[in-house]
Amino acid sequence: MGLTTLRMPQLGESVTEGTVDRWLKKEGEFVRRDEPLVEVVTDKVNAEVPSPFEGRLVRIEVGEGQTVPVGTALAELDVGGSEQAEAAATAAPAVEQAPGVPGTVEAAEPPPPPPGQTDGRSRFSPAVRRLSEEHGVDLAQLRGSGAGGRVTREDVLAFVGARDAAPAAPGPTPAPRAGQPVADPEDELVRVGAVRRQIAEHMVRSVQTAPHAWGMREVDMSALVAYREANKERFRERHGINITYLPFVIQVVCDALRANPYLNSSWTDEGILLRGNLNIGVAVALPNALIVPVVKNADRLGLLDLARTLHDLSARARTRSLRPEDVRGGTFTVNNTGAIGSVQGMAIINQPQSAILSTESIIKRPVVREDEIVVRPIMYLTMSFDHRVVDGLQAGHFLSAVQEGLETWTPAKIKL
Repeated sequence: MGLTTLRMPQLGESVTEGTVDRWLKKEGEFVRRDEPLVEVVTDKVNAEVPSPFEGRLVRIEVGEGQTVPVGTALAELDVGGSEQAEAAATAAPAVEQAPGVPGTVEAAEPPPPPPGQTDGRSRFSPAVRRLSEEHGVDLAQLRGSGAGGRVTREDVLAFVGARDAAPAAPGPTPAPRAGQPVADPEDELVRVGAVRRQIAEHMVRSVQTAPHAWGMREVDMSALVAYREANKERFRERHGINITYLPFVIQVVCDALRANPYLNSSWTDEGILLRGNLNIGVAVALPNALIVPVVKNADRLGLLDLARTLHDLSARARTRSLRPEDVRGGTFTVNNTGAIGSVQGMAIINQPQSAILSTESIIKRPVVREDEIVVRPIMYLTMSFDHRVVDGLQAGHFLSAVQEGLETWTPAKIKL
């Protein structure tokens, strides 16, 4: 028997942990190479993790609902002689009815440990501990239904539901914990899922890690607005997708990043790491989450390829079908908040990047041109940046370069 360990992968830049959402195979089943084995949730992506090996799933180490650090052992697979392992796994159901028969390869599942005990592998995930603290549940009272008798979130919620359904003698109302609001009878508590909780933790880490500074520019979008209005129908008919302002903006941003490389960098203990590739993350808003898929080497893509890549990534983000590599390696983020009507805002940096640029709504405003008041389509550019890496002068040069690139844009500048 050759046992190999499957570990929690890093499903995105700066992701430090993941939550096992659902196992797609059971202990004892045969798994082919690249066959989806487990669903993992992070603050960036829901992903099916394929098995890098072919063999039999011997033991599940992390139960459903548990959150563990990147690199944690998730399961063990027997990869010694995959053909024999597959035959044994296929024959296992028939052998189960004849215990003790020679050749049986599937061991009986050990009974779950009694309440308050563990089997040496059982442990409570941070998500389970938080849930138990919220509801005042003593985890030692619960019998786990997860792999190896582990207590899952569903076990806690079932216990709370049964407890709350039983009539209880009236008692004093417990005082809320420090910093917690007092709930009124009309209030509704919405349970926080794994993705929302990990987004919250990632945002807190970013603010605590990087001193955020902020800048803004007012951009006259007349040239781009006129070009898009004149060509959007023809573009849709020819290519089958809508043309937005985002591909044009990304091309201009890439030029500005090449001229201002510190905006495409990361702070490290050894120094400032200037990133060689321009991998542009694009924030995609979902009903209850925010995902940032990455356009790899965006400066090497022509306008049509950029538009197709953005369309594909956005569509797969909304259907939760992004792959782990789709959210890795971002070096700079563009946040298109104008698409949801925002006029001005301050975004939080996507660690470990050094800046995030937001493109706001394009609105007709009165402006002064050659001492005359005229109406122009104006967009505000806003940028948050890491003041450890970038000073106001560098940030100003970058924003000015983006502003100039957009205001002086002509069809001749399209990169094909």
